[in-house]
Amino acid sequence: MNKSLILLSFLMGVVVLSSNYLVQFPINYYGLNEILTYGAFSYPIAFLITDLANRSYGKKIARKIVYIGFIIGISFTFIFSTNFADYISIRIAIGSGTAFLVAQLLDVQIFDNLRKKKWFIAPLTSSLIGSTIDTFLFFSISFYGTGVPWVTLSLGDLSVKFIVALIMLIPFRMLLKTFKPI
Repeated sequence: MNKSLILLSFLMGVVVLSSNYLVQFPINYYGLNEILTYGAFSYPIAFLITDLANRSYGKKIARKIVYIGFIIGISFTFIFSTNFADYISIRIAIGSGTAFLVAQLLDVQIFDNLRKKKWFIAPLTSSLIGSTIDTFLFFSISFYGTGVPWVTLSLGDLSVKFIVALIMLIPFRMLLKTFKPI
């Protein structure tokens, strides 16, 4: 289990770093640049990691993975993708950390409360609620008052996160055989 804890924590950190980097780039195709960034596609994987850990090891270990992943992800973000001369870049790091902790810890609690329901209820519900909280916290902290169209970006981002949350049920279900429920 220690290897799984380390691996899942590291993967969580990589997802946070990747998402923090990718959120800086709007999708410049089909007029989506005002409503969507590439970060929307990578971040929902964090909920998959949290939910698998919660299902397999319980909420205490899932919280540890969130905390360790947070430390790794924010450290990587500050080292590799934060431009300290750019105010928005610093706000992205702060917004990311705040939104990540609140949303992921909420995800852990909601998942734990729903774990006895049908297999898809807990991961889907916790991911949708966590994604909503994460999105609006992140975008408002990172971009409010900057001229970046953060409301439309957050709505586009959230739409993709909802779709990806539904798609993430497929690997969640497949990986349940690898990660045995407690």
